[in-house]
Amino acid sequence: MKISKNRLKLIRSLNQKKYRDQYNIFLAEGPKLVEELLKVLPCQFIAATPDWLKHKKTLTAQEIVEVSPEGLKQGSLLQNPQQVLALFEKPNHTINPQIINNSLCLALDDIQSPGNLGTIVRLADWFGIEDIFCSYHTADIFNPKAVQATMGAIARVRVHYISLKQLIKPLKETPVFGAFLEGKSIYEENLPNKGLIVMGNEGSGINKEIESMITNKLYIPNYPQNREGSESLNVALATAIICAEFR
Repeated sequence: MKISKNRLKLIRSLNQKKYRDQYNIFLAEGPKLVEELLKVLPCQFIAATPDWLKHKKTLTAQEIVEVSPEGLKQGSLLQNPQQVLALFEKPNHTINPQIINNSLCLALDDIQSPGNLGTIVRLADWFGIEDIFCSYHTADIFNPKAVQATMGAIARVRVHYISLKQLIKPLKETPVFGAFLEGKSIYEENLPNKGLIVMGNEGSGINKEIESMITNKLYIPNYPQNREGSESLNVALATAIICAEFR
């Protein structure tokens, strides 16, 4: 069988946020990612090769189409399609800011790269961080590149979009940490197991309004400190180092 023309049109439209929002679905590709999401999210459509389908005894999806590798390539947004693609319904997570008082959470201030965003979600999953709060101008987690970069972590990490100002303002006794190019060395701080870690935009960092609400400024010193080197770290790499130190 082939993927129908209407389905192909729908899949390609999901490269744009307005259509992901309109249809309330997103695209996932590859065995690991699809299999992780099938455990937790309703699936509307699966297109897969015979090799992948023959190992699946039970699949819950509204429509399943067996296609050749060439047929899969027609619908795939990847350069090298990986046996299966699927359309999932977007999860509807309830935003509960109070969770910050009892656990470690991340806040992302205008992260622009879908790849960085997806990688940060994957890192959060690794370090047991279950909630990420994103500013409204942060990339869409359901962008195909972001979904792909999560490697299935989007099935376990709740990603919320909210005004960071409104999120942080009510936090009275909960520490709010921010990553800066100045501040206290993260390796010398006594870090708690709960609170909010704010990571800033790739080019401009944390915006001034949010910076004024940070209670603890942290930085990752380079080595050796007197050596001239890179100006800064990639935000996903910096998040990995910071989360590792907290844990």
